[in-house]
Amino acid sequence: MEKNKMVNAIQFYLLATELKDMLRSGWKVWEINRERLESVAEHIYGACILAIAIDSEFEMKIDLKKAILMLVIHELEEIKIGDLTPFDKVTKEEKRKIGKEAVCEILKDLTKGQEYVDLIEEFEEMQSKEAQFCKMIDKLEADLQVKIYCEENRADIAHLNNNELLKDERIQKMVCDGNKTVADFFIETDKLIFSEEFLEIAEFVKNNDLYKLDKNRLNRR
Repeated sequence: MEKNKMVNAIQFYLLATELKDMLRSGWKVWEINRERLESVAEHIYGACILAIAIDSEFEMKIDLKKAILMLVIHELEEIKIGDLTPFDKVTKEEKRKIGKEAVCEILKDLTKGQEYVDLIEEFEEMQSKEAQFCKMIDKLEADLQVKIYCEENRADIAHLNNNELLKDERIQKMVCDGNKTVADFFIETDKLIFSEEFLEIAEFVKNNDLYKLDKNRLNRR
C-alpha cells in the first residue's frame, strides 16, 4: 500500500469528521432551547436514513447508491465556510462560489476528488433525478428534525429574542397565513421545491404527532 494514499485517506477522514462537532446553525438562529443540538454530521446521517426509507416505500426510480454518496459528501463545504443559513445575508451565487472553492480544496488530494467535486456540482445544480431527490431529502430531514424539536417544546415563536427573524417578510407572510410553529415555517418554505410525493409526506409531518409514531420513545415512557 502506498504511504501517500494512506496519508491522503486518513487526512481526509480527519478533516471531514470535523462535521461531527459542528452544530447546525439554523437551530441556533431559531433559538432552539435544548442542551444538545444536532450536528451537521448527524443531519447527514439522518438524510441518508430518510433516503433509504423513502426509496423503499415509494417508486422514486433513482440510483440509491449514487444518492447516498451525494448526501454524504454534499455538506463538505461547511468545514471551510460554516453552515450558512438564508439569514446570513450571503447570496446564493456567493455561497455557490465559495462552496465550490471549499470542496475543491478539501478533496484535492483524493484520487477520486474531482469525481466527488462533480457529484457535488450535480447536486447543487439539480442536474439529475438523484440530485433532485437528494435536495428534497436534505430539506425534508430538516423539517422532521425541527418538528421533533417543536414536539419537545424546545422551539417557541412567542419567546424568540431574534427580532430579525420576525421582521423577515417571508416569516410575516407565513404567520398571516396561519402558520404558528417553527416547523410550520420550515415545511411551508420547503414545499416550493417538493414533488407530489414529498408534498404529501411534508403535509403528514406538519399535521401529525411524530412522537406517537416513535415506538421506541413510547416504550421508554
